[in-house]
Amino acid sequence: MAQIDDVVRLVRDVFGADDTIGVYLHGSAVLGGLRPHSDLDVFVLVRRRTTTARRRALTDGLLAISGSGADAGGGAGGEARRPVELTVAVQSDIRPWTYPPRGEYQYGEWLREAYVRGQTPAPGPSPDLALLATMVLRGRTPLVGPEPGRVLDPVPPGDVVRAMAAGLPELLDELGTDTRNVLLTLARIWTTLATGRIEPKDVAAEWVLGRLPGHHRPVLAHARAVHLGEECECWGALSAQVEPHAEYVVREIERLLPRG
Repeated sequence: MAQIDDVVRLVRDVFGADDTIGVYLHGSAVLGGLRPHSDLDVFVLVRRRTTTARRRALTDGLLAISGSGADAGGGAGGEARRPVELTVAVQSDIRPWTYPPRGEYQYGEWLREAYVRGQTPAPGPSPDLALLATMVLRGRTPLVGPEPGRVLDPVPPGDVVRAMAAGLPELLDELGTDTRNVLLTLARIWTTLATGRIEPKDVAAEWVLGRLPGHHRPVLAHARAVHLGEECECWGALSAQVEPHAEYVVREIERLLPRG
């Protein structure tokens, strides 16, 4: 895929061969196959902490490479640009593994407007790296560098659970603006807590659909169908059911979280 090649080229241009340990594809591309609305998820492991200038150069490059999301999944006249989610970590910040881990940089299309205004992603605590590193290790898909197991430590399952719990408030804040993704992510969290497996979003949604009361199923069924390209995204009459559905799933998640 040309877009992945563009991302790799940008990372090499910004960090150079000396600082780049590895570039890894993860997420839908390696867990279950890209769906029409899937992002390209890329993890970059570097040797040294970045500078503001490098983070700005990376952001400017990704703004040109990453799609807005509206045209993801194909289109006439050439390969459509998928949204890119790119995360950078410094090896010494996550190996040996400590919680919460420190993230060096993250680009995501949900912040495009801020990036265009000049905001640059800054380093800081990043609990979500626990889940991300686990998916990178499971996916075993290097684009540059060695197998991830040679450069990353395994993440204790308890830290994956802690990261999921830590991310819930921010995730729920986006329910109204990123409804489909939030609902599918909640389904994945519930599935992972109950089974110990990190599943593709459509698989997790299928698992949850089998455990929902009937009146809560239509919302998630629609989110899953849109994700698979089977329906157009239109919440319409389902809008009033979104928040009650999310509240129900969150209660199930909280029931499975460790106490204390």
